[in-house]
Amino acid sequence: METARATTAFAALSQPLRLDAFRLIVAAGPQGLLAGEIAEAMGAKQNTMSTNLAQLREAGLLVSRREGRGVRYAADLVAVQGLAGFLLDECCGGQPELCAPGRPSELGRMEGYAMTDKKNVLFLCHGNSARSLIAETILNAEAGDRFRAFSAGAEPKSGPHPYTIDLLKTLGHDVSGLRSKSWDEFGLAEAPEMDFVFTVCDKAAGATCPVWPGQPMSAHWGVPDPVGAQGNEAEKRLAFSDAYRMLRNRILAFTALPLAALDSLSLKRELDDIGGMGAEERAT
Repeated sequence: METARATTAFAALSQPLRLDAFRLIVAAGPQGLLAGEIAEAMGAKQNTMSTNLAQLREAGLLVSRREGRGVRYAADLVAVQGLAGFLLDECCGGQPELCAPGRPSELGRMEGYAMTDKKNVLFLCHGNSARSLIAETILNAEAGDRFRAFSAGAEPKSGPHPYTIDLLKTLGHDVSGLRSKSWDEFGLAEAPEMDFVFTVCDKAAGATCPVWPGQPMSAHWGVPDPVGAQGNEAEKRLAFSDAYRMLRNRILAFTALPLAALDSLSLKRELDDIGGMGAEERAT
């Protein structure tokens, strides 16, 4: 990245609201967020937020597209990598890993992801009563020898939804340790350090999450909320079964990835692609 372009980008990020909004958009991944969602998350007026988002776009940090009556913004990941490279690639005599241990590099292998020990995975949704608990249970059951799964919510319910417990028990899962909990628990210094963080609902993806220790790899794997399903009891229970099936498909695709062989950019693309599985199904 040239100095002039980097200077423009840093100038755009020098204002706190724009910096926080940019970090939120980067965390949302390639699917990005609508301008209204960003404004709500930042607690800003929509016209104020739109002005600031336009400045980030003009600085080359965001891409945008019109979606109905709104505008969706996503981070230009090439620009983000270029900006990081501008700062770090030449440090320490051309050894950026000394300046930023664990920093994703398109040149290096993900040595930290060699499966020599269990990797911690955190699933997030709004209430932590259904989808994230289901995902936690599936991953621990399917690949508990390689991964240790957790779940949490932005505004956790008083406990798991009864249909969540019924479904998991019916499928032979151990539910004795399941509980609904705040994601703030995992932002504490004494919390287990996460390697991966996956949001499984749109509310959680658009919320401002805690700063996770260790800078885990993240992606959005949105699944319709079974708790909000309408109809009779059988139809509502079917929604929980559908959520289980969709999450299991994504988790099996994740556990099949050759993590040690992927560089960080390739791994991020794979995780985002998994989040896109069944997009038509999720839109129904």
